[in-house]
Amino acid sequence: MGLLRKLYKILIPFYALFLLYLMFFGFGRNQYDINIVRLIPMFSTAGFIKQTILWKTIIINIFGNILMFVPFGFLGIIFPRLNNFWTLILDFLSAIILIESLQYFTRLGVFDIDDVILNTVGAVIGFWIYRIWTSKTLTRK
Repeated sequence: MGLLRKLYKILIPFYALFLLYLMFFGFGRNQYDINIVRLIPMFSTAGFIKQTILWKTIIINIFGNILMFVPFGFLGIIFPRLNNFWTLILDFLSAIILIESLQYFTRLGVFDIDDVILNTVGAVIGFWIYRIWTSKTLTRK
């Protein structure tokens, strides 16, 4: 666990910066002319699925929004208070809502509740993977 903790501690800040880059500048983003907010849960995702022809694009977009945030479920490795599920989720939600708000205010993205939901699902999955992995590691000792 010590090596994993050190490696995670080194890599997660770079990973977070990489995600921030993608969220604000990646995928050929340009600044929108207006501020856009989408607050109806799963409405934009359903619209995206209806308008997209390729299943590959749908899978990359939806599962990407989930899988890219799985590593944040492991934050308890370096921040012990985040070993509590609700603390992790509330902190994660605060951070992701702040980022979505910054996308809205800078117009370098859209405040989309679907992103908040899908990203949080990723953190939850990561948390439960981390929990299962650490409980198995502790029972082996």
